Amino acid sequence: MSHIYQDKKILNRIKRLQGQLKALEQAVQQPETSCIEVLQQVAAAKGAMGGLMNELIESHLRQHVITDETAINEEELVRFLAILKRYN
Repeated sequence: MSHIYQDKKILNRIKRLQGQLKALEQAVQQPETSCIEVLQQVAAAKGAMGGLMNELIESHLRQHVITDETAINEEELVRFLAILKRYN
């Protein structure tokens, strides 16, 4: 997957996720932080991880699975990616 190192979108998602996890770590160390606040932060981090997974899957499909430009069924690819996003 050597192409990933060039993808700024993926790197930005990872950096956002790191920020969310740092904030979560700090929140659980504060006695005044409510369980609901922590749960909201966990849900946000989970969503961010799902978004990262979706980007990686799409990148992999476009770079490695669909290699013949004339054989791409863009409509089917869009439907496949929508399903992944719905259940992730």
